[in-house]
Amino acid sequence: MAAGRLFDAYLMVDWSAASRPRLGTDSIWLALRCDGATSLENPATRSAAVARLRALLLELRAAGRRILVGFDFPFGYPQGTGLRVAGRPGWRAMWDWIDARLEDGPDNANNRYRVAEALNREAFDGAGPFWGHPHQHRYEAVPTRRPDGYGERYPAERREVDRRVRSAHVVWKLVGNGQVGGQVLTGLPAVLRLRDDPALAGDAAIWPFEAGEDPDALPPILLAEIYPSLEVLPEGPEVKDARQVRAVVGALERDDESGRLGALLAGPWTLPAILREAVVGEEAWMLNLRDAAPEARP
Repeated sequence: MAAGRLFDAYLMVDWSAASRPRLGTDSIWLALRCDGATSLENPATRSAAVARLRALLLELRAAGRRILVGFDFPFGYPQGTGLRVAGRPGWRAMWDWIDARLEDGPDNANNRYRVAEALNREAFDGAGPFWGHPHQHRYEAVPTRRPDGYGERYPAERREVDRRVRSAHVVWKLVGNGQVGGQVLTGLPAVLRLRDDPALAGDAAIWPFEAGEDPDALPPILLAEIYPSLEVLPEGPEVKDARQVRAVVGALERDDESGRLGALLAGPWTLPAILREAVVGEEAWMLNLRDAAPEARP
């Protein structure tokens, strides 16, 4: 590893909640930056993507690499969601609740709308907070339009980090442009599977929930939320999704080389106490949100 750097491999993931195998636009893309080169892969399904990510992590760890892994969907829900839904506070409550209910087959067939419907019906009034579904299906407890009542009868609509990045889409939206809700429901169990994989032997941790306050004490594999739209999109022949993850791996490598990455990782701990508690305990944060981070350490 180069002197002064926290990582020497950067692996970014553009996720998809597609219900069928898919390649190209609006599918899963992986970008790996290592030894000065960037490679792109386009697995057709989530199960294939997780298997490939696992293989890459095992290969990189066997070579002694330290790896930063980013996923382009929110890693948390607005504060208070876990207590309301799962009966206990914190990020792991919601991750475990979703993981216990999501069915996601090798062909991408999944029940994400049923999971959203169960949350709306069991923890709330059956009219929110999740909303939106395909018109050809019926989900009685998932409304087709955005409901009222966020921050009152429902948790807040936006996390703290989403309030700072107004282009970010909300975790409750399941259809249409920016349907990030489905990506979260299908993505969190996948990240949890990697984090808990026995073959990785405790090498992996989830930022900012489990690591990051001290950039000098990071695990060999750090799993984090990213927001590719914060980066300048490079030119190239690839589809937009591929160029986005290519942009993020390059940007985060440059942040690491300059010393800026340590400041980004420590950023949530510089928030006021009440916000810090929400972010590092439940809501998560976008790692590549540079405007909100302190200056790079010398």
